[in-house]
Amino acid sequence: MQINPGALLQDIHTPDDLKKISKDQLHQVCDELRQYIVDVVSVHGGHFAASLGVVELSVALHYVYNTPYDQLVWDVGHQAYGHKILTGRRDNFASNRKYGGLSGFPKRSESEYDTFGVGHSSTSISAALGMAMAAKYKGEKDRKSVAIIGDGSMTAGMAFEAMNHAGVADSDVLIILNDNCMSIDPNVGALREYLTDITTSQTYNKVRDDIWKLMGKLPIGKRFTREMASKLEASVKGIVSKSSNLFEALNLRYFGPIDGHNITKLVDTLSDLRNIPGPKILHILTVKGKGYALAEKDQTKWHAPGLFDKITGEIYKKKFDLPQPPKYQDVFGHTIIELAEQNEKIIGITPAMPSGSSLKFMMDKMPHRAFDVGICEQHAVTLSAGMATQGMKVFCNIYSSFMQRAFDQAVHDVAIQKLPVIFCLDRAGLVGEDGPTHHGAYDIPYFRCIPNMVISAPMNEQELRNLMYTAQLESTRLPFVIRYPRGEGVMPEWRKPMEAVEIGRGRKLRDGKDIAILSFGHPGNFAAAAIRDVRADSITPAHYDMRFTKPLDEELLHEALATYTKIITVEDGTIVGGFGSAVLEFMQQHGYKNDVRILGIPDRIVEHGTLKELHRECGYDAQAIADAIREMIGEKIAAELLTP
Repeated sequence: MQINPGALLQDIHTPDDLKKISKDQLHQVCDELRQYIVDVVSVHGGHFAASLGVVELSVALHYVYNTPYDQLVWDVGHQAYGHKILTGRRDNFASNRKYGGLSGFPKRSESEYDTFGVGHSSTSISAALGMAMAAKYKGEKDRKSVAIIGDGSMTAGMAFEAMNHAGVADSDVLIILNDNCMSIDPNVGALREYLTDITTSQTYNKVRDDIWKLMGKLPIGKRFTREMASKLEASVKGIVSKSSNLFEALNLRYFGPIDGHNITKLVDTLSDLRNIPGPKILHILTVKGKGYALAEKDQTKWHAPGLFDKITGEIYKKKFDLPQPPKYQDVFGHTIIELAEQNEKIIGITPAMPSGSSLKFMMDKMPHRAFDVGICEQHAVTLSAGMATQGMKVFCNIYSSFMQRAFDQAVHDVAIQKLPVIFCLDRAGLVGEDGPTHHGAYDIPYFRCIPNMVISAPMNEQELRNLMYTAQLESTRLPFVIRYPRGEGVMPEWRKPMEAVEIGRGRKLRDGKDIAILSFGHPGNFAAAAIRDVRADSITPAHYDMRFTKPLDEELLHEALATYTKIITVEDGTIVGGFGSAVLEFMQQHGYKNDVRILGIPDRIVEHGTLKELHRECGYDAQAIADAIREMIGEKIAAELLTP
């Protein structure tokens, strides 16, 4: 489907083209850019509301700054669609998040305008400050660095660390605080209240506006007027508002708040700030989903809605004739409520992902026992550890790729103290269109190397329920990891009674001949499908669902290794240091010489695409497992024929 841009947008291929347009026409450019995002995303999918909210900011930045020489760093990247369209990628924008197409996030290898790869929150200020300091060191006095960060991302400790340094680094960096009171879910915490105080202080905002209007009428030099206005404004801030205290205490000059949808005001303000040296912060107010009424009304739902009818707002859903299995996330969300109703010690914690992780169900039903702590993974883990010292059974629900940010806390605050925090790692394995910044590829190795950790993965919804039940028992005294993938499971009828699972105990699903498959987690379903496939060739592999990669089921491993000369391991994590590596280590320890093939995520960065495409590319879908079985059986037969 051909999607045509508007009359002005069609001639904008780079920011240089944008600069040829008069300031009076920028309103039209913004309207056309917003409509183009709506047109493309409704048909091809992707993140939605965040980019609509920064259309004017995207246009103003590329209109004022000399990009890519001046460097823009977009935090997270959900909001960078307008930036991509304005920087040479408009005609290819329909490939966004598709296999082999544009990344859904800024990416250095994709464009010189993408100055820093992003996907996780709160990295922009550190990166932009690093660029500004490097420019100063190289003597590039005219080069500017800008970080664009949302109020949700500002809650993370890394953002405060960067601002603390920026205030003393004496580098020319501008921080733009895009304040829309949202990340994916509504923001929480004291910073939200603080920013609300800034934006609603009528006395301060009125006096500030009066000062700037008065200065504009004085018949004196522009520079003197600006300096005088800044001094007067600073005095007013100290008298009638606490708005500047936090940022200016960090030695960041504070400007704003201003309307982030007023393109003329944005261009004028950025033009002024471009000529003011040193570290500074511009506070702009925007509406996530701006210009699309339904997205403005329900910003969480329209963060990444999938395909939809842009006229009616109907979000297209797949239609099935038979009952479908639920998402693992929803099984977690409903099961933790069941458990909490039985065990008053259970607490739920998530760092800013209540909807995505489905902890929102518990937050709605038990608001005093389920907490969203904001984009603060490190805090979430140590908070959980603190609660665990008081006998609480804390389910700390974090996406696998975000858990990477709290590795030290998992070691120092949880494992060393043997605190039974339950880590529910959502989005473990490949996640699809979000790509390499969000793939949960590394949690098995980085948890497996930590002493005192129990690491488990369910093959289906019932196993997830059983593992959750086991983890909250009083007899479970160690940190307990449960990793599960994004999306649907395999059991439409999943609400079955929960049973305890012996820690470190797997299960044999099928006896076989010549070859055995050892699977860990959801890919066990791929293995089961592969076994059904090769049975047509009279090949009958054994299948073991290991359930745990730490501790390993040694009894089951001894049985498999002593019985079958050929072994295939399957996992949805990196093969370096993962479950297959654990099996090889066990073999070396006990002197086994079996022929082993490890299937999983290869030792390279995996890009974005559908899960089906990526599983195939990485070689551990059902077809790849079946191919490996046939190949290894063929090698065995060939070896037997050559034996005298």
